Amino acid sequence: MAEGSVSVAEVETAFQKFAVHGDTKATGKEMNGKNFAKLCKDCHITDGKNVTTTDVDIVFSKVKAKSVRVITFEQFNQALTELAPKRFKGKNKEEALQQLYGLIVGKEPSNVGVTKVAKAAAVDRLTDTSKYTGSHKERFDESGKGKGKAGREDIPDTSGYVSAYKGSGTYDDKVKEA
Repeated sequence: MAEGSVSVAEVETAFQKFAVHGDTKATGKEMNGKNFAKLCKDCHITDGKNVTTTDVDIVFSKVKAKSVRVITFEQFNQALTELAPKRFKGKNKEEALQQLYGLIVGKEPSNVGVTKVAKAAAVDRLTDTSKYTGSHKERFDESGKGKGKAGREDIPDTSGYVSAYKGSGTYDDKVKEA
């Protein structure tokens, strides 16, 4: 191989990573159109000018077999061969394909743009345990950590003293002194 060229095995590894992305039943041998479009987007094959998402979808439809919704690695290489001259204009097909392989190698599906948890003021206010009142206040300690079962049930005081008796626990001391 020439200097700067990329091995097909490295490209196939990236193909397998994108092929299984988002599909629990995928084996990594076949890639659907959504994952092919994701690969093209994440690896910056689609640039918005020379290669658009529409171009990617058209090339995918060309290389896949009729009545099938997935492509194999061989068909994937055929699709890249069609996209390479569009992406790198002014270069011959081999140079363009090698540069396209260079974009793909070592990449994995990214989760950029995935929906994040909303941190609204209302949510903060509703989950702040220091503002709880009544019986709900008893379910949490000073740090805001839940007490578990002790916070949900009334545990009876079996000390033998009346509740709120200030001298509880002093009987034994009085008896010993006498």
